[in-house]
Amino acid sequence: MFRFARIENTWLKNTFIRWFIRHYRVDLSAAQRQNPEDYIHFNDFFTRALQPISSFDKGIISPVCGSVSEFGAIENGQIIQAKGKKFTLKALLGNEQKFQNFATIYLSPRDYHRIHAPLDGRLLQMDYIGGSLFSVNQKTLNSVNNLFARNERLVCYFDTFTIVLVGAIFVGSMQTVWAETVTPPYSKRFSVNYSNENISLKKGEELGRFNMGSTVILLSNTHSFELQIGQKLLIGQGLS
Repeated sequence: MFRFARIENTWLKNTFIRWFIRHYRVDLSAAQRQNPEDYIHFNDFFTRALQPISSFDKGIISPVCGSVSEFGAIENGQIIQAKGKKFTLKALLGNEQKFQNFATIYLSPRDYHRIHAPLDGRLLQMDYIGGSLFSVNQKTLNSVNNLFARNERLVCYFDTFTIVLVGAIFVGSMQTVWAETVTPPYSKRFSVNYSNENISLKKGEELGRFNMGSTVILLSNTHSFELQIGQKLLIGQGLS
């Protein structure tokens, strides 16, 4: 799928992009390039840029366009995956970090797939944790235990928030603006310490993207989230 999404054959990529738009009812009205034929290949279309956003809500904002899977307080180190299912923060992160609140946001195939900073922040560390590529749709969330702690993921620690990019079926490639494409290594995990580098993002600036869609889990010690399960979110929309 990684190779197919980068085929530049004009007929093939145009045919597939137009089918994808029809099948998933993709709205290109907010995209910078609204003509499907203007994209180099399918991944170029899938990671398409939006027109500039003029303003953001106050406080912490949604880092993605998607729908709310779960949110709430992290109690006794447990995060809700779906009704009747939980997983541990330690299993998700692979360490003993503590956070008070979380919001899990699902990106469907029709959604915008770039990720933006929910607050001003300075990057401290990035952890890649290898794993499976289970689908992250609601049916799978209801049936697979510890799904988010088992899938491939990229954990980005900032001084004001932490965001977990969770891989899923067809998602073998995630990228950030500071490291570009993060390719799974031969080992199960690697970490990069950025605490001595001056990598900072303003609220709303692009942080990274999924090369094919998935889920983000936003973790915070300073903000709680006032949301509804299934609520649709747009980039820049307030979460609290």
